[in-house]
Amino acid sequence: MTAGGTRHEGLRPYVELARIDHWFKNIFIVPGIAAALLLEPSTRNPSNAFGTFIAILSACLVASSNYVLNEILDAGTDRHHPSKKNRPVVAGRVRLPFAYAEWALLGAAGLLLGALVSTPLLVSLLALWTMGLIYNVPPIRTKEVLYLDVLSEAINNPIRLLLGWYAVGGSVLPPSSFLLAYWLIGAYLMAAKRFAEYRSIGDPERAARYRSSFRYYTEERLATAMMAYASGFMFFVGVILVKYHVEYIIACPLLMIYLGYYTHLAYQEESVAQNPEKLYRDPLLMFLTILIVVTISVLSVLHLPSLERWLGIAVRGW
Repeated sequence: MTAGGTRHEGLRPYVELARIDHWFKNIFIVPGIAAALLLEPSTRNPSNAFGTFIAILSACLVASSNYVLNEILDAGTDRHHPSKKNRPVVAGRVRLPFAYAEWALLGAAGLLLGALVSTPLLVSLLALWTMGLIYNVPPIRTKEVLYLDVLSEAINNPIRLLLGWYAVGGSVLPPSSFLLAYWLIGAYLMAAKRFAEYRSIGDPERAARYRSSFRYYTEERLATAMMAYASGFMFFVGVILVKYHVEYIIACPLLMIYLGYYTHLAYQEESVAQNPEKLYRDPLLMFLTILIVVTISVLSVLHLPSLERWLGIAVRGW
């Protein structure tokens, strides 16, 4: 019998459960790779390329495992969401025992692949998979807790940074300022997603039926949280440039424009901010993203002593 007692459609709904289109989110692994190559010269070895590919694939499989579990456990509330009510579990297009088997197999495959690369990578993948349990499974189920829903899901960002770091053979932990900045920009993006969802539903009671934390959220609280997380992100960017590379201050105006434009998107109807995996559909956002990546890449190899003297900052350097 299917989850909804109606029908099943072969393998297709199980592929949908894995949300392969969400693998785009693993682009957040790339800065971890770049940071390791920049900070640890020993990682600049072409032989690491295959291990990096395996690491990214393993992260995608673990992420898909978490997506399957999320959809299984959210079926009861997703039926109150305007678009998520059509997901395979809610629509009764899959058999729940098979869905649980898919969750386990995807997670196991990702972890086994990661173990082929290195133990630190395996531990990072296990952390990513465990966060899926903490976020989704009662009685903890942090996705239902005010503010903790965003902060716990955003932890996946620094975990992805670690995945990139260890994918190329990083031997130590990256600086804490990198991890905290990455966590807070993730929290900002997730708070923007919640804000856009809340506005899109437009009915506090219906929103609360879809997500328990919406019983306590308001537009004001979500907007305030977005500002707080964005401010925290910029603070740790400041720590990074003071401690390691003052040249990054040149990129700060671009980061401010990016945050401002993303906030603007969160206010739009049918905003891509509700679906971060589809952000590539916004041309201006993609232009800003590419511009920031190029700017930071160029600044990473520049050394401007005159800038240090002008700002009165003596950085430690890499």
